[in-house]
Amino acid sequence: MATKKITPNRYKVPGKETRKLKTFFGGKVPWGKILLFLFIGAMSLGCIYIHDAVLQSPLFDVKTIMIDGLDRVTREEVLAQTGLDKPANIFQLQPQMLEKKLNTHPWIRTTTVKRQLLSTISIKIEEQEPLAIVTIENQADIVINTQGAPFKKYEPAKDNLKALPVISGVDLSQSNNSYLFEGDLFNAVMEVIKIKGFGQIRTILGDENTGILINILNTFHDTGVTDNPGEKDAENQTIIPVKLGFDRFDEKLARARQVQHYMQTNYPDKTISAMDLFSLEKVFVTTEDAAHTIIKKGV
Repeated sequence: MATKKITPNRYKVPGKETRKLKTFFGGKVPWGKILLFLFIGAMSLGCIYIHDAVLQSPLFDVKTIMIDGLDRVTREEVLAQTGLDKPANIFQLQPQMLEKKLNTHPWIRTTTVKRQLLSTISIKIEEQEPLAIVTIENQADIVINTQGAPFKKYEPAKDNLKALPVISGVDLSQSNNSYLFEGDLFNAVMEVIKIKGFGQIRTILGDENTGILINILNTFHDTGVTDNPGEKDAENQTIIPVKLGFDRFDEKLARARQVQHYMQTNYPDKTISAMDLFSLEKVFVTTEDAAHTIIKKGV
């Protein structure tokens, strides 16, 4: 029986370590990747240097600050609120952050901040428009804007809002983590206060049972009887309470104007001291003569 000769396998798989050494020592180094890495590093260092140079250069300091829309808010308040009362680099300033800072001021409603050219900041401000002062029991008085939203605590010494009407009889409600005035009674108050041409309303009282009562400032000419002889006729002012109820406020205030005109034309020696316009079908007017005798009539 013949014996089969076994020939050993001469093929040998090279190990990974051997191939790496051959690649390295054989001169196949990835120079392209190395050069790209060095280029990116150099560019990064250059950008950092340019960035620091721009932020530290006085060439880009804010030199001009333009502010539009100021009335109650002062320029000094705006500069202090934004930090622009101190030297600042225009590229370090973020317009959105400046807007957020300014919008925290109680008298500022909206703000727009823009960078212009290389050293100019433009600020446009829309201030709150106050409509009335609301008094709430056991709380500080609040100023509301023309939308009926409260925006600040009333500070008589600072705000100078003596000509605004004072509202009472309404309460704050909480909605979405904020406080506001709402409801039919408050809506009726807002409807009355926005009626033009009637005169200066001094106070508005809202009552769930009787409706709206306003006190208006009535101006009339003196009859000529003065304490000092020779003194010219002057204009006197009185406060007239007017009951309006719950509805038809435009019609009722128009009727009140008619009554005022009628009394001034036909009874110049008498003044109106009160009106009841709860119902337009029967209007009651209380008057006073020169001797301050009170007379109540139905019109």
